[in-house]
Amino acid sequence: MFSHGHLDSGTALLLQQAPPPPPHGTFVDIGCGAGPIALTLAQRSPQATVYAIDPNSRARELTTSNAKRLSLEVTTLHPDQVPSELTVDLIWSNPPIRIGKDSLHALLNDWLGRLSENGTALFVVNRHLGADSLHRWLEGVGWRVNRLGSRSGFRLLEVTHLKGDGSD
Repeated sequence: MFSHGHLDSGTALLLQQAPPPPPHGTFVDIGCGAGPIALTLAQRSPQATVYAIDPNSRARELTTSNAKRLSLEVTTLHPDQVPSELTVDLIWSNPPIRIGKDSLHALLNDWLGRLSENGTALFVVNRHLGADSLHRWLEGVGWRVNRLGSRSGFRLLEVTHLKGDGSD
């Protein structure tokens, strides 16, 4: 599993520099691994509904176990178990960049398409693995993207709907 036994520097950047999540809403961690992002969301916003999504059964088991140990409410799901009608208010993710560009774009298109009107996604991506090209691609397919931070070769990207700027 990715970053076994420690918090990777990309996820650390996201957790340290992301704006505080809202107190309520539906939040998702895509590619949850052992759950540090989902668990942090649940801890910072205990009244929110938090989903941890991962195709790897061991990752889901670890996230569930860690949530139970910390007395946090997190629902872990395989991507095929996510209800098609689920709308989300916040996505925090260190996305699985190494699945390949086409698969990554399909994954992000799906999840960004689930964002509520005022929803926000935060992605942390290694610059050497295509953070800047992903930034350009996201803007090219119609999303507003702001770089919130950069450290140790990682970019923290905030993705929102284009609205109110005359480009709709």
